[in-house]
Amino acid sequence: MHEQLNHYQNKLAYEMDPSDLFDALTNGENVIALDARKPFGYEAERIPTAINIPHREMNEETTKHLDRSAVYVTYCDGIGCNASTKGALNMTKLGFTVRELIGGIEWWKFDGYATEGKQAAATGQKIACAC
Repeated sequence: MHEQLNHYQNKLAYEMDPSDLFDALTNGENVIALDARKPFGYEAERIPTAINIPHREMNEETTKHLDRSAVYVTYCDGIGCNASTKGALNMTKLGFTVRELIGGIEWWKFDGYATEGKQAAATGQKIACAC
């Protein structure tokens, strides 16, 4: 039972679902969506407010401008892509606090949230902050 408790606690500590990310972004929490795909994927469609650092390019130089107090939620296309996992690993190695988005941008859209970019989803709930 102890191993199982650790397993589920670790999942919650290292992963985030689209609903939790949407709530965190909407509530102005210090959370940053990080698209770990290549730039053409980010330009085509992304989570609103997301930044793009492809996992292959994550290093001290490309991350030196980032807020080290923020939680970075890495994402990619979805469950058939591991760019978010590679990005989470790289960012963790660089000393950042990281979570991985369950299901990537596909599950973000599946849950009904809007996207930005050249091929953005036309409908969906938009991130809004009234602060």
